[in-house]
Amino acid sequence: MTTETIDAAASGTFVLGDLPVHRIGFGAMRLTGDAAFHLGTPSDRERSIAVLRRAVDLGVNHIDTAAFYFSSLRSANELINTALAPYPDDLVIATKVGPFRDYHGEWGSSARPDQLRGHVEENLRQLGRDHLDLVYFRRQQQDSIAEHFGALAELREAGLIRHLGVSGVQPRHLAEALETAPVVSVQNRYAIDRPDPVDDEVLRICGERGIAFVPFYAVAGEAGPRRAGTAHDDEVLAVARAHGVSPTQIRVAWTLHQGPHVLAIPGTGNPDHLAENVAAGALRLTREELDRLDALHTTAG
Repeated sequence: MTTETIDAAASGTFVLGDLPVHRIGFGAMRLTGDAAFHLGTPSDRERSIAVLRRAVDLGVNHIDTAAFYFSSLRSANELINTALAPYPDDLVIATKVGPFRDYHGEWGSSARPDQLRGHVEENLRQLGRDHLDLVYFRRQQQDSIAEHFGALAELREAGLIRHLGVSGVQPRHLAEALETAPVVSVQNRYAIDRPDPVDDEVLRICGERGIAFVPFYAVAGEAGPRRAGTAHDDEVLAVARAHGVSPTQIRVAWTLHQGPHVLAIPGTGNPDHLAENVAAGALRLTREELDRLDALHTTAG
């Protein structure tokens, strides 16, 4: 098989609640421009739509998005709706609520618990759906997430949401959420060159409980929303050369090797990068390569 023909199924499968997804998914953040939010140049709309359709053709059945993923001209949710509706039966669309951006693109204060229904309904309208497959509460410095997660649990009981997740959390926040309702997924920042003992512990707890761990900025690293990372450690470059692949593919492969419960959601607006990201799900790193890369994660920074 070539990079252009490797299917997302090569990455394996994990079940989010009762929804099976391939472990290589797609993050929609960069569909709207060459950097996230309002930080870069807006994307070409037809190209972004083509990337989404190509992702599904390559077997991607897990897309991560949010209503606050927009640039001056583009909305990720609108692009997803236009490109993929009516949606394939096996497609799982995950979204996040909590953060808020106004019409100028500026960040506002995080939503109160009583405002989360409005965030959910905004995603429903933009995506053209009558329910959301998976909704994360994205924590923004809240000391407790009990009230916010409880509000989402009520919307789950009302049928607007199928499954719940949490994002940007510490172990104690995950414990809080689990006391209220089932948590099928945790989405935290995590990358090979960004060591964080707290996130390592969250990853471990998720594995023990059968909860998906979905890192964001796993490819971008410290560059975060501003653009894909281009600086790669010598160890990453060496492993990439050994496999004849790009360093970005090694970062994705390392992410997936952190456990069978770990899902990758690399995002791009470039069809060539999309195919490379999906193909990374077929890479198998040796124990010696993993030890070298794991040591980088432990000592980076």
